[in-house]
Amino acid sequence: MTFIVVEGGEGVGKSTQVERLASRLRSLGRSVDRTREPGGTPAGAELRERLLHGGEVDAETELGWFLEDRRIHVDERIRPSLGKGMIVVCDRFSPSTIVYQGVARGMGVDYVESRCLEATKEIVPDVVLVLDLADDIAEARVAPSRDRLEREGGAFHAVVRQAFRDLAPGRGWVLVDASGTPKEVAARVWAVVAPLL
Repeated sequence: MTFIVVEGGEGVGKSTQVERLASRLRSLGRSVDRTREPGGTPAGAELRERLLHGGEVDAETELGWFLEDRRIHVDERIRPSLGKGMIVVCDRFSPSTIVYQGVARGMGVDYVESRCLEATKEIVPDVVLVLDLADDIAEARVAPSRDRLEREGGAFHAVVRQAFRDLAPGRGWVLVDASGTPKEVAARVWAVVAPLL
């Protein structure tokens, strides 16, 4: 297994768990590329700024920008890292797009999923870990200074979290209980990853 994606709605602790997982893998002597979407490349950082801190955009434009970020990310970082035998640990990937744009934005799961496969040239994760947390706890964890997507409101994010739960079983995504301390969640993440290494 070489490509691990950590997913979930806002406030579930993805960045913390990506960092902890990458550190644990490195401590075992593994070569790891820890990255994120959007913004895993220099060009992607510009797209991230536009997506999260720019003005309002329509759903199709938003989807296009996320897919352009992913295309660049796969071509310039993920595929080369995998080619070197590294383990790639990524904070968000296609599952986020399927959930946020396909479900929460109402663009359709099948449509968005097919667009994602085009953008990634069918590179798919070996495992997708979806950090799952009760809506009220997740909402309380989001920082007061919120980006454009974080400002969408509680109803939007409840749809996002439920969509991850609903889509996970049919797509082989692994739901991980994200309640408790970061150390406790990291142990649950590791319990999924370790047997796959």
